[in-house]
Amino acid sequence: MNPYTHLYFIVTLFIYGWINFWQTNVYADVSHTLKSEDKCYSCHLDMELLPSDFQDYDIHLQVGLSCSGCHGGNPTSDDPEIAMSPQQGFIGIPAKNEIPNFCGKCHSNIDVMRNFQPGISTDQVQQYYTSVHGKKLAQGDKKVAECVSCHTAHGSPSVKDARSSVYPLNVPTTCNHCHGNVEYMQGYKIPTDQFEKYAKSVHGSALLDKKDIGAPACNDCHGNHGAMPPGLTSISHVCGFCHVNNMEYFSTSPMARPYAELKIHACQQCHGYHDVAKTFDEMIGIGEKSVCLGCHSEGDKGYQSAKEMYNAIRHLVDTLEVARLRLREVQKRGMDDIDISFILQEAHQTLIHTRTLVHTFDSQKIGEKTQEGISKSREAIVLADQEIKDYYFRRRGFGIATIFITLLVIALFFKIRSLEKAKSKS
Repeated sequence: MNPYTHLYFIVTLFIYGWINFWQTNVYADVSHTLKSEDKCYSCHLDMELLPSDFQDYDIHLQVGLSCSGCHGGNPTSDDPEIAMSPQQGFIGIPAKNEIPNFCGKCHSNIDVMRNFQPGISTDQVQQYYTSVHGKKLAQGDKKVAECVSCHTAHGSPSVKDARSSVYPLNVPTTCNHCHGNVEYMQGYKIPTDQFEKYAKSVHGSALLDKKDIGAPACNDCHGNHGAMPPGLTSISHVCGFCHVNNMEYFSTSPMARPYAELKIHACQQCHGYHDVAKTFDEMIGIGEKSVCLGCHSEGDKGYQSAKEMYNAIRHLVDTLEVARLRLREVQKRGMDDIDISFILQEAHQTLIHTRTLVHTFDSQKIGEKTQEGISKSREAIVLADQEIKDYYFRRRGFGIATIFITLLVIALFFKIRSLEKAKSKS
């Protein structure tokens, strides 16, 4: 192993060990100080109103913000009347409609937040009141979610902590507490099966099954605190945050304007909302699984375009598959596959680009792009066939050479025998 690798591991272990030691001791000091000096915390802990490991994960407690930091009062007194006296600034439990501004005392104050997380946004409360939750709360609806509904009131871990209710893997379950409760959601006239659909979708499968925290959860599409992700003018275009090329192609396609006029959501019309399935080529065309037939019928321009797009892509897919089969034959025979593999990578990238171009709804562009991939695939087939031909040529040559050498050995054997006999007679 390279000596620099050893050094890297030693330094890394030292750094992690030091960080762990520092965190453990800092949190222990905070816990000790709270238990000995903060009577609010120690009393609530003794009354088992707080979990025993509260100080181990609460993000506020870890930076020294205890009960009085939010609720006010006098944390140095163990007399409840003094500790929770309004004259001492005690607030108590805020009403539901007061919670956003209650949390916003710190989270909307840039001078406070720069001391803890300088990069964090301080307009969450402002964003919240642009959302459906915020608007309904302002109207007096006390069932809608506010800050503690998602983040919890006490014992809030960092959003990067897997125990957090808003950690990416936990967000769908957190939202489902309300949105999946049929009884609770009565009167809102929205479905309650979003979680079940999402869990089966390509996004849900990536997040919940494969634990890919880069996959979108509820908040990635619907926004965290606001009505939609920042910088987005329409929720119908939220897919474009990740699928940039698809959205750009669609926005300049002939379908964009009719969709906007009919107020049809762009991506969701074909791909669905929460139950987004893995895409496949048969989604276009005129087959039973085609989504195009939801709007187009035989005889119109869209029907013909769908047919042409599908046929062009299938031609490329079929040609590419033939080339891959030839490549496997070359590899099986141990022949040179480097150039063939490289060409097929280019053909595969062309196929990916072609599938993205479907969002232009331009059968001519798709036809031109598929021809590029078909040409590459055919080039690979020619090279593969030549390698296979060379293989059999070499094999025949080896066979002929083997026979010739065998005959030569036999001839030499008989020649030696004859020489030995002649020698023995003389």
